[in-house]
Amino acid sequence: MKTYFRLLSFAKPIEKFAIPYIIFTLLYVFFSTMVLALLGPLLNTLFITDHAAQTKVVLSANAPSILHMQAMFEYYLQYYINNYGSWGALKFVCGVIIAAVILSNLFRYLSQRIMENLRLHTLLNLRRTVFNNIMDMHLGYFNNERKGDILSKIASDVQLVQFSVTGTLQVVFKEPATMIAFLITLFVISAKLTLYSLLVIPISAFVISRIVKRLKAQAIAGQQSYSNMISYLDEALSGIKIIKAFNATDFIKKRFNDENEKYSYIGRAIARRQQLASPISETLSVTMISFIVLYGGYLILNKRSDLNAGQFIAYIALFSQLMRPAKSISDSFSNIHSGLAAGERVLGLIDEKPLIKDLPDAVTVTDFNSGIYFKDVSFAYQEKVVLSDINFTVPKGKTVALVGPSGGGKSTLMDLIPRFMDPQSGTIFIDDKDIKHITATSLRALMGVVNQESILFNDSIYNNIAFGNPNATQAEVEAAARIANAHNFILETDDGYNTNIGDRGTKLSGGQRQRICIARAILSNPPIMLLDEATSALDTESEKLVQGALNNLMKNRTSLIIAHRLSTIQNADIIVVLEAGKIVEQGNHQELMNHNGVYRKLIDMQTFSDD
Repeated sequence: MKTYFRLLSFAKPIEKFAIPYIIFTLLYVFFSTMVLALLGPLLNTLFITDHAAQTKVVLSANAPSILHMQAMFEYYLQYYINNYGSWGALKFVCGVIIAAVILSNLFRYLSQRIMENLRLHTLLNLRRTVFNNIMDMHLGYFNNERKGDILSKIASDVQLVQFSVTGTLQVVFKEPATMIAFLITLFVISAKLTLYSLLVIPISAFVISRIVKRLKAQAIAGQQSYSNMISYLDEALSGIKIIKAFNATDFIKKRFNDENEKYSYIGRAIARRQQLASPISETLSVTMISFIVLYGGYLILNKRSDLNAGQFIAYIALFSQLMRPAKSISDSFSNIHSGLAAGERVLGLIDEKPLIKDLPDAVTVTDFNSGIYFKDVSFAYQEKVVLSDINFTVPKGKTVALVGPSGGGKSTLMDLIPRFMDPQSGTIFIDDKDIKHITATSLRALMGVVNQESILFNDSIYNNIAFGNPNATQAEVEAAARIANAHNFILETDDGYNTNIGDRGTKLSGGQRQRICIARAILSNPPIMLLDEATSALDTESEKLVQGALNNLMKNRTSLIIAHRLSTIQNADIIVVLEAGKIVEQGNHQELMNHNGVYRKLIDMQTFSDD
């Protein structure tokens, strides 16, 4: 129930939907019950004898109150018999039935529209919350999670959850209200026969509960299997070139097909249990109706009941409809099990910590005056310490390079500055302000980022460059492209700046993609640049073009660089050497070469490798 009520909170303000839904549902139940209850008077009127038709009953001057529906209806039925005969009475009964059917279906339609609006409202809120929460996660979270699992929770699980929430509301209100209305009418027609008839309900409920008992566990297994399939699909599409290059197509096919078969097996097991509920419920209800016909017929034939033929047929029709909401409840419970299992997975995603969120006292910054300062900064992924007691300064207008062996913590250190992650201890200052007390939006607006991997979107070149500045003019975009040495090759593409670059920029070369990324950073015109091995994946010719673009980019800016090729950072103002998460050396190129330490060894190793 705790899971359900948390999921229900996404339907707020629920009273906006619940109140009209309750009103329309009650009206629907009332008129739909009336239709069945009028079968008795209809049949009695239809088969009334001529002698009885001519018999007039003296009616009171005042008709019964509308609160006594049956008495009021019988009063007017007799009135039509008295004044218009059997034919007039029959037209009256048929007219009332038609009106009741029209009103019943009108209110059913209105209640369904309200429920659909609630369903879509819940889906909107739930999906928005899940997606927003994912976007607020620090980068470390995505290193440990499979993208396919996240995708399945947003796309598939959320869909199951909102059907579970709205379906449960119908189960707890509409169907019980319908059953209660039918039961009251049955008791009014014959209390004795109804008490006997109700034996089928606990029997049916017991049998169905045994069927759906294991549905939740199977639903959880099915959702996890579906997540695995989506993950395999995403990995296959992302790595299609490598898969083919290593002749791993058969392995990838087998892995996906094995999971596909597992998912299908679980789906069949769930379907078997869900589909058993309806036939068993229907079999029990038909069996019980047969016994009611036998028992009721026995009472009528032996004159132990005051039921007439019309009332008895109406009773059987009502009882047969009583099992419809009971069946609906049993079917809904099997679906609710799946929905709640999916809900637990979705809520787990919402509850994931830590998040990168603005503190209540966070302020907006618009300028950058003196520098970036690291004071006693430490960071760990779970138990693995990546950075320990980091202290150094990036002065305004200077270029600072981070170098060191792989795994030393360079990229992690850079990711802490725009708060992609937060350190476990220590403080990072922009000027004199702790970055945790600066709004994330204004903090990141001070920075341009160019990574080793060119992150581009399946859109035009123009929109990719203007990604961080959608209000940029054509002239501004072209100016940024010129500085990034990209303008000439852009003009050579099919549609120039309107050329679509494909998924992740696959229609462009590595160097072209990287220059588009640099143009994007230039257009935002940030005072701080963060460059993470921006040229390491390029060939020599592309590297020269990109390096020229980077040099243009870093003019008159504060830059923090991670470089794979140490020759590209020898002119940096400060070089910080990281090893095993600690700063082991600091200085300019010449000072570090004279120190004859880690940096000198790295230079010598790279020089030997190049030779």
